[in-house]
Formats: sequence, C-alpha cells, structure tokens
Amino acid sequence: MPKAEEYKNKPFELAEVTITGNEEISPGVHLISWKRTHAFQPGMVVKITLDQAIAPRIYSVCSGNDEAEIRVLFNIKEDGILTPRLAGVIPGMKIWATKPYGSFIDNKKPAWWIATGTGIAPYYSMFRSGLSEHKTLIHGARNLNQFYFEDELEWAMGDRYVRCCSQEQSCDVFPGRVTQYLQEINDLPADVNYYLCGKALMVVEVRDLLIARGVPYENILAEIYF
Repeated sequence: MPKAEEYKNKPFELAEVTITGNEEISPGVHLISWKRTHAFQPGMVVKITLDQAIAPRIYSVCSGNDEAEIRVLFNIKEDGILTPRLAGVIPGMKIWATKPYGSFIDNKKPAWWIATGTGIAPYYSMFRSGLSEHKTLIHGARNLNQFYFEDELEWAMGDRYVRCCSQEQSCDVFPGRVTQYLQEINDLPADVNYYLCGKALMVVEVRDLLIARGVPYENILAEIYF
C-alpha cells in the first residue's frame, strides 16, 4: 500500500464500484477487480475502502491501461482494519474507490524496475501496458511462492526479469536479497532511471546503494509501501 507524501492530502472523491473478481494468487495475497471507468497511466494508484467510515488506503493499480477492469494486489495484514475484510469480498459486492492518480510514471526509455513483495503491482501494470521493452525488472521476496505473475513475466522478459529470494532456493533464482544482488553485479548503468517500489527500508537501502555506485539521485524514483 503506497503512501507517498504527495498523496496524503489530495481531495479525491470516493465512488461506489462493483467487485467483479477476487482471486487469491498466493497464500494471503489477493487480486481484486472492478470495471474501469477512468483512463489512467500505469504506475498510478487508487484509494479504496469497504465503508466510508473506514479511512481509505492507497494501492497501486495492477492492470494494463487498456484493460476493461481495474485490479489491485494486496496481502492480508492480520491486525489490519481493511485487508482481512477486503479479502472476503465476492463479485457483486460494492466497495468505494477513487479514480487512479499519481506520478510514479514511466515511459518507453530504458529503465530498471526494482520491487519487493506486492510492490510488483505498478510494474505489472506497466508491463501489461506495453512498457516492458528495454526494462530490467528485479523482484525480491522471502519465499518462492511470492513471485507474483512470474510465468508471464519470465516468458516475456527473459533474462531481464530477475528474482531474488532470501529464504528459499531455486536453480533460476538469485539466493539473497535485492540489495545483495545489486551489490554483486558488475554492470549498473548510471544513465537510466531506477524505479523503486516496496517497504521504506528497502527503498532507502537500495537508493543509498545506487547512489554509492554512481547513479545520480535524480535518476531514482520511489514509491513506498507501508
């Protein structure tokens, strides 16, 4: 759930939407959808809630910008107010959502996309919107079943799609964290943009690592998940 400072006080109006799907794509991780009614750019976010009495939370859109539905990826937080209930929605139920907004936007130029966990969502939206050519995608997770959409991404992106797993091992997965992978590789271009999406600690660590290795600060764009 990204909460960049720029989003906190913007007056986006909530409107009722009807759930069209709810798929548990990994244990405790859900992908919900509803009919798209507004144009958006991949990388944007929406605010959603089940009840206007509950403060809405911010989530990255996880669908292509020419698809008929808006999709949102989230993991259940057991002590959370929203996600345990959101995981139980079924088609036909109503929730409240804003139109998509935000500035975590990429273009067709070469870039690196770096994510952990459900931070893959904005990059999957970009991928589904036709922006994956000339991109390198690095996704970090604790367990092998947390590489969401991996079959599709691996087939389309090949060796430009890198998985880093800190708790389990597989022959085609880097055995360690994203930061370890970035420290060990030789080629880290300084003339492209780096997009970072994940928890604050990862974003700060990767940003500092990139800067230490010669990437200009202005080439680093971040979306922090809480």
